[in-house]
Amino acid sequence: MEDARADIERLAGLIADARRAVVFTGAGISTESGIPDFRSPTGIWSQTTPIYYEEFLASEEARIEAWRRKFLVDRDIVDATPNRGHRAVAKLVRTGKVASVITQNIDNLHQDSGVPAEKVIELHGNGSYAKCVSCQERYELGPIKEAFEKDGMPPACTLCGAPVKTATISFGQAMPDAEMKRARRETLACDLFLAIGSSLVVYPAAGFPVLAKESGSTLVILNREATDLDGIADLVINREIGPTLGEAANVN
Repeated sequence: MEDARADIERLAGLIADARRAVVFTGAGISTESGIPDFRSPTGIWSQTTPIYYEEFLASEEARIEAWRRKFLVDRDIVDATPNRGHRAVAKLVRTGKVASVITQNIDNLHQDSGVPAEKVIELHGNGSYAKCVSCQERYELGPIKEAFEKDGMPPACTLCGAPVKTATISFGQAMPDAEMKRARRETLACDLFLAIGSSLVVYPAAGFPVLAKESGSTLVILNREATDLDGIADLVINREIGPTLGEAANVN
């Protein structure tokens, strides 16, 4: 308990001393809300073969399977709500301590916790809505699900006829250029980089903590398990995220 208190006090001190902090989050911050970690040994991707972007575009059968999986997964996470970790991040943004939140997550829980959408940089997209792969028209999931359950056919854009997919980055799909550039700018501008709930093995996203450290920022890694970047961090805390960050930010 003494070690835990010391870690929390040091984290709180680093946050208090920071002029401009950036939060970088991975699946670990959302598992406490009941959302599974896709990359864990028992995660969804360990049980199914990923559908690559080119396959999605080329095959109606692949699109049908992709949407079937989407609604199957959503059935288990549709009631997920922000947890103490999300609320702590939202407070740090609200008080001006954190300039932006770079996230690998697609669950929209940062926005749901009160972080303004313009402060969230989504590297892997957002699974709470869909977009046309061609003209980028936005579609809500409710009507898509209703139609899919009725006829089993994948949605197509009503404007241009191209396939519609969730607004996430699929395997084989290019990372979003604007978001990657913005994340780089925010990383270079910060003096404290908080990597929270990420295994830090998925690149290029995992390169941002390295960039922050190389640019002179203080690097903190908060994750339940060790990561490959622990050796370069100024502070590593391997504890539950919600309670640890909540205590450090004084959020219940």
